[in-house]
Amino acid sequence: MESRDLSRLVSDLGLDLPPEELTPAFYHASYANEKGLESNERLEFLGDAVLDLTVAEILFRRFPERDEGELTKLRSVLVSRPTLAEIARELGLERYLLLSPGAEELGVRERPSVLAAALEAVVGVIFLHKGYEFTRGLVERLYGKRIAEAASRRPEDYKSLLQELGQRRFGELPRYRLLEAEGPEHEKVFTVEASLGGESAIGRGRNLKEAEQAAAKRLYLALEGISD
Repeated sequence: MESRDLSRLVSDLGLDLPPEELTPAFYHASYANEKGLESNERLEFLGDAVLDLTVAEILFRRFPERDEGELTKLRSVLVSRPTLAEIARELGLERYLLLSPGAEELGVRERPSVLAAALEAVVGVIFLHKGYEFTRGLVERLYGKRIAEAASRRPEDYKSLLQELGQRRFGELPRYRLLEAEGPEHEKVFTVEASLGGESAIGRGRNLKEAEQAAAKRLYLALEGISD
């Protein structure tokens, strides 16, 4: 890849770096192995840690009323693979990825995991060259309204969160199935199964809506890798 290919990205990110400094962030392992180069995996490791820290600081300062548990879950959503892949697509990072022909044929360029890794690697490069303060400001700009939007969601509305996740990641909507309704009429307990993307979770509640929310919450947190 020639440096001019990255000039637009450098401009979009507001960097004053030679474009070629970003090139190693786009060495997919398949390409690096063929060319005898170091892949972007080490930069991805660094960028992942930098994103965790910068997003945590941004949340800490913006939401002094939120407790540790709320901030942790909010950060987990913001640094999740779907969110990072979404930002990567907005920046057009897929255009710059260097892949082997085999990986190209398999459609690796469009995989959310690969796009998220490329964004993390880019953040790693920027951190190395520009330091923490610059990188933190850039991260805040890249997230834009996402932080406020994620924070404004009612925490119990996991059915909406699961629906958004399904459309974004799987191109499908979650399904709910009533498994059981037991107990006397005045204190009946409903058991519902939510399923999405080949995964499922069970929730219980004193009415159908409450049971669906409980199942949606468990499934959403499981798919996002967040501890409940």
